[in-house]
Amino acid sequence: MTAGRTETSRTETSRTESTPVRTGVWFVGARGSVATTAVAGCAAVTAGLHPPTGMVAETAPFADSGLPALSSLVFGGHDTASCPLPKRAEALTLAGVLPHGLPSAVGAELAAADREIRQGGPQAGDTRSDEEIITAFTDDLTDFTRRTGVARTVVVNVSSTEPEPAPDDPRLPASSLYAAAAVRAGCAYVNFTPSTGLRTEALMAAAEAGGLPHAGRDGKTGQTLLRSVLAPMFVQRALTVRAWSGTNLLGGGDGAALADPAAAAAKNAGKERVLADTLGVAPEGEVHIDDVPALGDWKTAWDHIAFDGFLGSRMILQTTWQGCDSALAAPLVIDLARLVARAHEAGLSGPLPELGFYFKDPDGGPAALAEQFDALLAFAERLKETK
Repeated sequence: MTAGRTETSRTETSRTESTPVRTGVWFVGARGSVATTAVAGCAAVTAGLHPPTGMVAETAPFADSGLPALSSLVFGGHDTASCPLPKRAEALTLAGVLPHGLPSAVGAELAAADREIRQGGPQAGDTRSDEEIITAFTDDLTDFTRRTGVARTVVVNVSSTEPEPAPDDPRLPASSLYAAAAVRAGCAYVNFTPSTGLRTEALMAAAEAGGLPHAGRDGKTGQTLLRSVLAPMFVQRALTVRAWSGTNLLGGGDGAALADPAAAAAKNAGKERVLADTLGVAPEGEVHIDDVPALGDWKTAWDHIAFDGFLGSRMILQTTWQGCDSALAAPLVIDLARLVARAHEAGLSGPLPELGFYFKDPDGGPAALAEQFDALLAFAERLKETK
């Protein structure tokens, strides 16, 4: 990551004395569960209807970092789905994801965000070239930024996981088409999914040349969050891990997408990476993902850890994690949009390894959660220095 000019930051800080600076958040997968929960949740916290539970960027260490206010965020996005956000929020309430009454309480905010959602793609039968699709997506982004008057827009990928592209595939995967449009439109970028997104040599070079910060990939919300805490414990206590196996049960759109073995393989790579990086070797065992549609947005993850104690005694640790995927992800997504927007304002560019706290497969940095949190706090201090 490289430091750039800070004059923009000072100019915009002074401008806030008269006119509040607004920041655009453009979701890829804007009508999905995570994006809907993020929009509704941001509105609820802004209105004082709910506390900012799970929003690390709302805690004391970030108070003077110059992050965009929650009330300043303007939402839009791309999606291939047609269900309006207010209706999607109602469905999430029936599923127990959103609290009763919230969709009506923040209905105006949901409707405003829905008006800013544009057609995504490519869909079946789309005959456009990659260049034509990227141009269309870029036009949507630049139009959004111009019409809303936001100072900058951050593109956040929260769409369904896609399989890794074949090395000889002449076409870019959908996630990279959106990432290319973000770079071309001058937008910072966050990949909260395991999909390729910006991680191609050409796109990362283009982001660097454009002075754009980016962060990813694959949000760390549940099972891997716990692994990043437990794995260092075994290392620190000099306990040898012999095997580490896991199983995930989940439904909803993510469960359906991960029923594809190729998509599941992309997801599991990040789950396994934290163990290899922390333990120094990949232990025996695999992660299995089972699609259980009846679970909806809720998931259960089991881990079975076999390890050796003193004199070779065999021991076992088992864990169970049950949670609502969208409620776990939404506050992290909002945090990341604000942090990356602030990094862009401060003149930082390139990958942001300091945000590895939020990802399974981060852009470098330590693998253990405690060390990642220290790096995040140091990043908050760095942002304060650029105000």
